[in-house]
Amino acid sequence: MKLSLALIALPMLVGGIAAWASAAEFHVSLHGSDANPGSLAEPFLTLERARDSIRLLKKEGPLPPGGVTVWLHGGRYFRQSTFQLTAEDSGTEGAPIVYRAWPGEEVRLAGGGPVGGFGPVTDPAVLGRLELAAQDHVLQADLRAQGIGDFGVLRPRGFVWPKHEAALELFFQDRPMALARWPNDGFQLIADVPAGEQGGAFSYEGDRTKRWQASPDIWAFGYWYYDWADTYVHVASIDTEQGIVKTHHPHGAFGYKKGQRFCFLNILEELDQPGEWYLDRSPGLLYFWPPAPIEEGQPVVSLLSTLVSLQDVSYVTIRGLTLEAVRGTAVTVSGGTGDLLAGCTIRNTGERGVSISGGRSNGVVGCDIYQTGSGGVLLEGGDRRTLTPAGHYAENNHIRDFSRTCRTYSPAVQLDGVGNRASHNLIHDGPHCGILLGGNDHIIEFNELHSLCYETGDVGAFYMGRDWTARGTVIRHNFFHHISGPGLYGANGVYLDDAASGITVFGNVFYRVTRAAFIGGGRDNAVENNLFVDCVPAVHVDARGLGWMRYHVEGDGTLPTRLKEVPYKEPPWSTRYPQLASILEDEPGAPKGNLIARNICQGQTWDDVEEAARPYLAFQDNFIADDVGLADAAAMDFRLRADSPAWRIGFEPIPLERIGLYPDELRASWPVTHNVRPG
Repeated sequence: MKLSLALIALPMLVGGIAAWASAAEFHVSLHGSDANPGSLAEPFLTLERARDSIRLLKKEGPLPPGGVTVWLHGGRYFRQSTFQLTAEDSGTEGAPIVYRAWPGEEVRLAGGGPVGGFGPVTDPAVLGRLELAAQDHVLQADLRAQGIGDFGVLRPRGFVWPKHEAALELFFQDRPMALARWPNDGFQLIADVPAGEQGGAFSYEGDRTKRWQASPDIWAFGYWYYDWADTYVHVASIDTEQGIVKTHHPHGAFGYKKGQRFCFLNILEELDQPGEWYLDRSPGLLYFWPPAPIEEGQPVVSLLSTLVSLQDVSYVTIRGLTLEAVRGTAVTVSGGTGDLLAGCTIRNTGERGVSISGGRSNGVVGCDIYQTGSGGVLLEGGDRRTLTPAGHYAENNHIRDFSRTCRTYSPAVQLDGVGNRASHNLIHDGPHCGILLGGNDHIIEFNELHSLCYETGDVGAFYMGRDWTARGTVIRHNFFHHISGPGLYGANGVYLDDAASGITVFGNVFYRVTRAAFIGGGRDNAVENNLFVDCVPAVHVDARGLGWMRYHVEGDGTLPTRLKEVPYKEPPWSTRYPQLASILEDEPGAPKGNLIARNICQGQTWDDVEEAARPYLAFQDNFIADDVGLADAAAMDFRLRADSPAWRIGFEPIPLERIGLYPDELRASWPVTHNVRPG
């Protein structure tokens, strides 16, 4: 064991025998024993034993300078329970407690269990339900015989539902497998709504369902009414002759509408391609068509809700681990100060990767987060009544392929409360928004976002909306590119929806983005010093508060209601946001106070401004041209040449070299490669 002058040794009673261990570090190994002293030569077996040893150490006196490190040695730790830390497990600012992987070794904490015993399907009744081409490929395993009996609950999830954990999922070769579905890719369209949009039924075309045996556990997923609202619904019955599906209440998010997209899920007969699976819950039989020989990728099913929980813990770092295969969120941090999740790989979760709520100055740094069920990182904290910031942060993270089950409003980074920050993150390949925001005085800077919103409409890579009071956020020096979406309203870049107000959009680069900077009837927003290249259009402003959205603005509408929930006429609100004090008497539906200044636009369309909004806007010193003097826009080199006419409008250089990920000892991986999504 490595020693230094800062280390303290103390006796610990282990199995009645006094053993000596360093106060500065403990070791945990799959080959260890909790009867060991926790040294490098004789490590512990469990994290709980290391945690409890630190508790004993703290009872003897202050932690040693530099704190305590718990080293985890290589291997896959299948957790039987959540690793829980509480206030008594805190470090201090000068003596933090760190749980980290031993250098050069891969340490994986899994919230699931391995599945073995796969063999061919022999039951003629089951084989008869499979397509002929699948019968020789689908394998089965008895989960109950392996001690796995908690399969979770399939239940409505999506847009209108609170986030909750997924049911059991299957992972193979470290990737999530697909619950047997039809169609295998993409969606069907609702042919009609025979009982009306609120009648709890819809029809479909074709006779595919005639193959299916009646089942009480068929589900459907869809964008049933709007392209921004996804929901899983439970199928009550299918009339295969008429092609009509009836569903259990609740029926979608807003009912069903002809022409909207959907698919069916959890159907044994549709287990017809590699990577699909189905669980017959009553006997506990798992059916699976592996995409590779079963011995080449260990099958794992998710079991735990959470892998690591920090509650009212301060100055604890989790570093360099792989956290995977949970039904809920991999790591939850509630309260506390100075906690850090650093350089970790977080994947294959049923909900988010990380949730931070309450407390101060807790962060997620340098992590790779992907294949999550419903989002990446939540930063929630600060006191809105006093506008006291929390100072939480997500920095230098690579978040991709997120929200694979709950598709909408499950962003890569969500900020709520006051004074939190998302910076230097690379965010891509998400079906809906990349950054979702509520609250005040957040900082969104130096992020790269692309290939987002590809499956949803009326959405933004950055999104916030319908709250006059959620002010003070600065969106600066980010790179938004290759963002577009389907449907009538498609996708936007920075989407200040439904009267979102008081936001600064400064010094960003937008490339091939539809409706790059979108002000949806809001007030007191500033769009300044941005570069727009091949955007359609670069800037959109409307006056919806004077038109269709008037009911949200007047009387007891959403916006006045939210205004009255905060002390907007008293300090610090009245001094921080003086425009709010008189907003109800100052044409509240009008898009007043918006500034569009010193922006550069090359190619495609400059603005799309509703005529009712234009008199309220201030356009100043914007430069629009077919060639604004960029180094090489086609190669995404957006530096302005020295001879560019744009300098004459007072355009400030955008620090392009600082945008995105950066190499750092806390990065989970380097270098990082990524590609723009095709199409």
